[in-house]
Amino acid sequence: MVDGNNRNRGPVRRLRGMHRLLLAGGLLAALALPAEAGRSNVVAAEAFAPVHGSTLPPIGFVDFCARYRGECRPKGGTASHLRLTPQRWRLLKEVNRFVNRKVAPVTDLALYNRPEVWEYPTNAGDCEDYVLLKKKYLEGLGFPPETLLITVVLDEKGGGHAVLMVRTDRGDYVLDNRRDAILLWNRTGYTYLKRQSQKDPGKWVALTRKQGARARFLSNNRRR
Repeated sequence: MVDGNNRNRGPVRRLRGMHRLLLAGGLLAALALPAEAGRSNVVAAEAFAPVHGSTLPPIGFVDFCARYRGECRPKGGTASHLRLTPQRWRLLKEVNRFVNRKVAPVTDLALYNRPEVWEYPTNAGDCEDYVLLKKKYLEGLGFPPETLLITVVLDEKGGGHAVLMVRTDRGDYVLDNRRDAILLWNRTGYTYLKRQSQKDPGKWVALTRKQGARARFLSNNRRR
């Protein structure tokens, strides 16, 4: 078994290269905060996804943690929410858009001849691979890891899907490989099943009271 700290050197180097490309290409242009974030200092409770106790992690995540052990351990952070500044909003937008364009959507079966593999992508991957890369990149830019949470949902057609939920003081926002726009969790049209725990990234919490057999199955067999 290889420790995750050693396995991460390649992805970290690639992420640093992405940052240089963003800067060189002038992509880090000023972007205003989302409209709903600037309307009031009072944020509605509906802007934050409710948690309904602990649940089992996805099978692919368990395998990922066996290979990248350091990525699934608490890193000592205590932030409950990220303070969403214009600069951080700009970085969220650009990281989401950059990774969406860099990585081509390909199934795990086509890439690895296996139905479910979570991995840092180079130029191709499926939904959870986009999430892993965005999370790692944002951590490298100084975002607290405990506010960047891998999340499993059902899409509008009932298919399994993975997104990155960012817990901010203005609400829970979602980075998605299917769109460049970053939306509040309750404006995506998805049904939320589970996400990483903020206290321990190796553990997961339920985002719905009812996780039937079909939902549990789909959460471990996501579409691109």
